[in-house]
Amino acid sequence: MKPLRAALTAFRCFSTGHTSVYIQGQSPEPRIREYFYYVDHQGQLFLDDTKVKNFVTCFKDKHFLVFFFSRLRANQSGRYQEDFPFLSLCGRERNFLRCDDRPVVFTHLLPGGGGEGGASQELLSYCGGAEQLRAPFCPQALYMNPFTGRLYHPCSQREGGVGLVRSALAIELSSCFVYGSEDGQSGRPTHFIWKGQTHTLTNELAASFPSVEDDEGEGR
Repeated sequence: MKPLRAALTAFRCFSTGHTSVYIQGQSPEPRIREYFYYVDHQGQLFLDDTKVKNFVTCFKDKHFLVFFFSRLRANQSGRYQEDFPFLSLCGRERNFLRCDDRPVVFTHLLPGGGGEGGASQELLSYCGGAEQLRAPFCPQALYMNPFTGRLYHPCSQREGGVGLVRSALAIELSSCFVYGSEDGQSGRPTHFIWKGQTHTLTNELAASFPSVEDDEGEGR
């Protein structure tokens, strides 16, 4: 799983005001290797110290991406926890991850398999894993952050509980939102119309954005 790359020391200055120092492939203890990654708001995965991050330099191998993200969890290793809040373990490899927004970025909407009565539930695929990295699509659980305009959807608690919807997919879904008549599209949507059915948005993910909750509480 280790990337083929020369070991170079990387210095990263984070918003916390301090600098994190690491070497890709470093061995802090016998037979242990550590690597450092970054996922952007489009769901593209990079080695963290890649200077130019774009589609050319991101990881594209589906097997690797499935392997990496299926093992992702909160970083409770005691190492780099503040700067790299997520960790993917592979045997004796520790793969630390930081993200532009959320570690799970939903990129595509997939048709679901057959359900009861022949019905099917669509699936949201994330981070380049196609049908192997997916979550059931729950229209009523979509949440639009009123300050950033970004769209979110639940994911597993192991991966943080909240996934970002990639902007291209969010634009596709935007025509299905219904807004309160008093706010127009400047406010938060109240309903989502999907396949002829109107879903009342629960906004359950708002609790994952404390600053939003605080500002709304002051306005009440």
